[in-house]
Amino acid sequence: MDVTEILLPGVGVRYEFPTSSGDRVGIVAKRDREFDLVRYGGSDPDAPETLLTLTREEADAVAEILGAPRIVERFADLTREIPGLVSGTLEVPAGSRFDGQPLGETRSRTLTGASIVAVVRGDRVLASPTPAEVLRSGDLLVVVGTTSGIDGVRKILQG
Repeated sequence: MDVTEILLPGVGVRYEFPTSSGDRVGIVAKRDREFDLVRYGGSDPDAPETLLTLTREEADAVAEILGAPRIVERFADLTREIPGLVSGTLEVPAGSRFDGQPLGETRSRTLTGASIVAVVRGDRVLASPTPAEVLRSGDLLVVVGTTSGIDGVRKILQG
């Protein structure tokens, strides 16, 4: 499915796509960290009907329910669009001193500049994990940053 991404200066980004029933729907990811789910009913693409507005936490819950692996794909797309930005997936290894510890204890962003943007645990994806999220051996961490930053996170996890 093709998702069109449109930059809305001063507002955020609108993602839109046609459904199999012929409707056009969109999600406006606003700079204030809220998300509008919209539907285009008329001929004017700039006059959608807002179906509902979600907070960041509510949007995360919906993403998890609907299959958050798509979030990981979008980060991969983003890294192709911004020179020097890459993404990687790192596993919390067995025996890591961070197994059972909060994510914030890694200090990975402070030490490397790379951000852990999701934790994949089994078939669940925890998007935008907080520093309090407890890591477990086998968790896959989706990391966005420079190549050296991601390597730094790998070294931190391995001890």
